[in-house]
Amino acid sequence: MSGKKIIGCCPLDCQDTCSWVAHVENGRVVRVTGATEHPITKGVLCTKVNDYQTRTYASDRLLHPLLRTGPKGSGQFQQISWDEALDKIADHFKGIIREHGPEALMPLYYVGSMGTVQRQALRRLFHGLGASDLHGDVCGASMNSLLEEGHPVGFDPQEIADSKLIILWGVNMLTTCHHHWQFVKEARQRHGAHVVAIDPRRNRTTEKCDEHIAIRPGTDAVFASGLAYVMLTEDLADLDYMQSSASDFEEYRAEVLKWPPERVAAICGIEQETIKRLARAFALAKPAVIRAGVAPQQTIDGDSYARALSALACLGGHWRSQGGGLFAFESPASDEFAAARPDLKPGSPRSLDMSRLCDILTDQDMAPAVKGLMVWCMNPAVTEINAGRVKDGLGREDLFTVVLEHFMTDTARYADIILPATTQLEHFDLVITWGHQYIAANNPAIKPLGEAKSHGEVMRLLAPRLGLLGPAYEDTDEEIAATALPSGVSFETLKSTGWCLSSPPRPDPATTRYKLRFAEKIRVPEVEPGFRLLTPKSHYFLNSSFANMHRHRKAEGTPMLEMNTADATERGLTNGELVLIHNNHASINAHLKITDTTGVGVVAVAGKWWGNPKDTATEVNLLSPARWSSNGQPAYNDTFVEVTSVARNGPSDPASVRDMVAN
Repeated sequence: MSGKKIIGCCPLDCQDTCSWVAHVENGRVVRVTGATEHPITKGVLCTKVNDYQTRTYASDRLLHPLLRTGPKGSGQFQQISWDEALDKIADHFKGIIREHGPEALMPLYYVGSMGTVQRQALRRLFHGLGASDLHGDVCGASMNSLLEEGHPVGFDPQEIADSKLIILWGVNMLTTCHHHWQFVKEARQRHGAHVVAIDPRRNRTTEKCDEHIAIRPGTDAVFASGLAYVMLTEDLADLDYMQSSASDFEEYRAEVLKWPPERVAAICGIEQETIKRLARAFALAKPAVIRAGVAPQQTIDGDSYARALSALACLGGHWRSQGGGLFAFESPASDEFAAARPDLKPGSPRSLDMSRLCDILTDQDMAPAVKGLMVWCMNPAVTEINAGRVKDGLGREDLFTVVLEHFMTDTARYADIILPATTQLEHFDLVITWGHQYIAANNPAIKPLGEAKSHGEVMRLLAPRLGLLGPAYEDTDEEIAATALPSGVSFETLKSTGWCLSSPPRPDPATTRYKLRFAEKIRVPEVEPGFRLLTPKSHYFLNSSFANMHRHRKAEGTPMLEMNTADATERGLTNGELVLIHNNHASINAHLKITDTTGVGVVAVAGKWWGNPKDTATEVNLLSPARWSSNGQPAYNDTFVEVTSVARNGPSDPASVRDMVAN
């Protein structure tokens, strides 16, 4: 096998979905490199995955089935055989069905891998059993709701090169999807495009923009309404397009005319002239694009933010032209969810909202309560809102939990049985991106290490033990993946080339018609005592992935709390000292970084750090209260905290402070 090059792709929750080449020597992957001919990747991988092989060969990787031997959360396990593990899972699941009914079983997965097989294969088991179904989103729920209502929310990102004004609204592109920056650069070269960042925090991307507008966190919908006010009152709006597209334009007009620049400026913490200047530039640039991020959706008012941006793109008439409109996400024409075989359901079982896991697992009055849980492609003990209650639920002795994982994550520590999953270098999969229009194939570069198995193989082994028989439970991984492909795409060609373009039609101004739904009025966001805590993406982790990897942890450094100089001075805090970040939900430690990257009254901790090892256990979602937008988006960024010096105020043990606050 010396000298082989295997075409594959990155599996992670990123809009770039890069294609890569795995370089194999003597049966071992020695490096991965970006596919040079891929139109998005262009030979470059990000710093998160440019040594992905170290994940596969990590010394602490899980390679054998494990059975819990100690208390839940302790991480105490013993190795068992696959047969023993599968038999125990089947026996427990069948027992739960007999006593409580199939809806007492819950699948839980998200986008730890974007692979069609890794995400969808196991759902066939739960559909076949008649278990509870799953819906909702941990992030991006507000824009997803717009898409379901018929709003256009994306197009081929390569069109951004044709834009003359680019507004990067709440997206740190150079950290979260840096391959999209090439289209921004091209727009500058072609048209001298002006690039504006709207973000409450200074970051890698804002530094590269022509202008940075640092609005107060949570005021995005107010700011967007102020821009619309100027466009309407100065006759800059494309009313023909707006009225033909939005069936409730008059209701929208009435709402935004309540938000003149002087009022908006005071709420958003910016100058009136900034609002007027950007509104005029946005109206006159043909075309202009709003490149929307996820973070502003993660508030109580995230739905208003999404609707306000959709309305702005419509008001400017920018959907008329290539390169114009609103870009939140884009996917190729495909049907990933077909691979889950929803037709296997015997009837219409209930559906549980994954974003409300803290409620679901702690509600013993549910009928029936969840008694059996299988988790894959997700680390909810770290990434879910109100993570403390999530852990309380995972710690229930009457909850039988199975986790498929690569490492001993915070979630895996609560499992009754852990099954070792293959990494992207060890299985076949098909990845449907959410940032461009290319479908990517991942060919296995090596055989699975240890006893690791793909999720498709786990499905095939577990199905007959659960009494599930038939072709749907016998499909190979390749057959499962092929289910997601649209007609006209050759599966064999895709495997060979590694990717293919599968473009959905661009939103058509002549046929697009939808409601803006501004019946829920724009409001001034509430501000609670203390600091608003922001939890931006870190540069070297992807959500909680890689937070255990040595190279990534070293590059990311110690968990830091960013605080404005004025706030630190007022409280007598010093740079680098250990501080306690706390509220009535929990408390965590971090080292203080005094900086002007955030405004007064705002603090930030980047990255989803794990609870182990304890010296870096800055688990930010322990602090987040159980709050959601009207469309079900967890409001991570509506978290308010106090910050105190550990040295001067103590105690340094977060649990002690939590008890102190509770009492």
